[in-house]
Amino acid sequence: MTGPLTGITVLDFSRVLAAPLATQVLAELGATVVKVERPGSGDETRGFEPRLPHGESAYFFAFNRGKKSVTLDLKDPRGQEVARRLASRADVVVENFLPGAMDRLGLGYADLARPDLVYVSATGFGQTGPDRDRKGYDTVFQALSGVMAMTGEPDGPPAKTGIPVADMTSGLWVVIAVLSGLAGRAASGRGRHLDVSMMDVQLSLHALNAARLFALGEDPVRTGTEHPGRVPSAAFQAGDGAWLHISGSDQHWGPLCTVLGLDDLAADPALRGNSGRVEQRARVMKALRGAIAQHDRDPLVKELRAADVPAGAVRSVREALADPHAVARGVVGQFTHPVEGKFPALRTPLRETAGDAPAPGVPPLLGADTDDVLAELGISPAEIGELRAEGVIR
Repeated sequence: MTGPLTGITVLDFSRVLAAPLATQVLAELGATVVKVERPGSGDETRGFEPRLPHGESAYFFAFNRGKKSVTLDLKDPRGQEVARRLASRADVVVENFLPGAMDRLGLGYADLARPDLVYVSATGFGQTGPDRDRKGYDTVFQALSGVMAMTGEPDGPPAKTGIPVADMTSGLWVVIAVLSGLAGRAASGRGRHLDVSMMDVQLSLHALNAARLFALGEDPVRTGTEHPGRVPSAAFQAGDGAWLHISGSDQHWGPLCTVLGLDDLAADPALRGNSGRVEQRARVMKALRGAIAQHDRDPLVKELRAADVPAGAVRSVREALADPHAVARGVVGQFTHPVEGKFPALRTPLRETAGDAPAPGVPPLLGADTDDVLAELGISPAEIGELRAEGVIR
């Protein structure tokens, strides 16, 4: 089955995580993605851990499926010319170099601009502002943006999130940028240069925190698993040592108290509305913790769900991916790599109701498509051999 982006060509100059995640999504939705990599070493994540038995990187596999790999020395004028020829056939260009770097290579938006070209620059701090030339890293963005200050227990130190949230959310905004650029082009015939700042993306995640700041003048602080404006909404340890999370609103309060045998709390009119429970947070949370500690987790979760109380086990990654619902949805697929063989992969989580999620593409070997892609540009075998001999390609 062809994807919705079939017929779209993306020239991908990005590396590491955020933008490569974006171009992988585009590839698995049907776009032809040509990834330009450095001769010899390629995307630096090809050397990242964890490594597989034959030396390939599972990190690289996670964000580069379904692409074609072309090696090209962009510091060489001949490599730059080949890149411009590739761009002349592309609908979309994605790059994540520091501002001005692509201009110095003769590959910036002004150099490549056609009326219909969609060009996305994904950088740490954007194309403007005093920090525009500053390099960016996921955990540094978490620190600078306030995300790290909000993560962890109230009486503990700041903590990073369990996933590279800055990289991955920024990657999704690169996808949004590409799709909005293509939609705009379809309507007007005009492409555009789109600026995705990873720092801007992290700040945008503070929508609810900023609402409290703007409304109350309150600078939000760490609350662990508790919600600052709702009680109960937190993780609790059951009697068998396992954890569950409960997130309830007013309509869930009575059933929750019934399941846990907290008749005194259920009878208190001051606790029937969320504002009263927030006001008496310490009392309510102490009672809930004590009651939940009298139950084993899984039977309690089952009973709470039967009472229509939103609750779920706190699972490990292994448990979550092996869950019967995830299995039924086909969340984990696989591809067959030419060196490493069959390898599992998380599917791109977008599907048509009449079909499955896109099948995972195969991550390319470094430079595997160089000759074919250059031949499509009309470059002769002799010229390709000369470029390879001189190190412009490998």
